[in-house]
Amino acid sequence: MQTYELTIVIERDEDGRYLAVCPALQGCYTEGVSEEEARTLITDAIRLHIESRLERGEPIPGEVSTERTSQHPFET
Repeated sequence: MQTYELTIVIERDEDGRYLAVCPALQGCYTEGVSEEEARTLITDAIRLHIESRLERGEPIPGEVSTERTSQHPFET
């Protein structure tokens, strides 16, 4: 069985819930009441997403790149 390594992004929204997204898998996201719950749920969502794509004979997209950037708003 092949192993896929994918990046997830977890952010806290204005209501205090945690949104988890896997950018490489379009439409693969979830939310939870805690960061831990969001991480658990996105892990399951990724597994289901990959299984569904494989069952339909669709490729699993790989990540192109990830990086962090720093921005300083309103600086000229």
